[in-house]
Amino acid sequence: MAVSKTQARSRARRGAVQAIYQWQVGGGSSASIRTEFRERDGMKDVDWAFFDTLVDGVIKDCDELDSALLPLLDREIGALDPVERAILRISTHEFRSQLEVPFKVVINEGVQLARVFGADKSHRYINGVLDVLARKLRPHKTQAK
Repeated sequence: MAVSKTQARSRARRGAVQAIYQWQVGGGSSASIRTEFRERDGMKDVDWAFFDTLVDGVIKDCDELDSALLPLLDREIGALDPVERAILRISTHEFRSQLEVPFKVVINEGVQLARVFGADKSHRYINGVLDVLARKLRPHKTQAK
């Protein structure tokens, strides 16, 4: 049974969090990391084009993403848990570069990723940062009507 585009993108984000985590901890090129993830067991029904966009975008624009995040954080980027850092970087990339993805989807997916991969209650921190970031990066979409 085929999965929906929404499910395939959610799976791409799950893989991207793991890939970015791996890159943050061990380095490597985006090409080698993408190749490795395609060969992993359990990576089925993934929107690979979206996965590639997330991984490549975060690695390529990491400094810009961090600059957008830093004013919203209560600590330095490097002091964040690597999972939280990966989720925030991916979500920031989506806010900036994936304009067709509704801001609420970006926030909800980030919170869900934190629930799955993050420390206890890290989803609250992710939610707070992403809520403010959405208003900053997509003010025309987040204003009450």
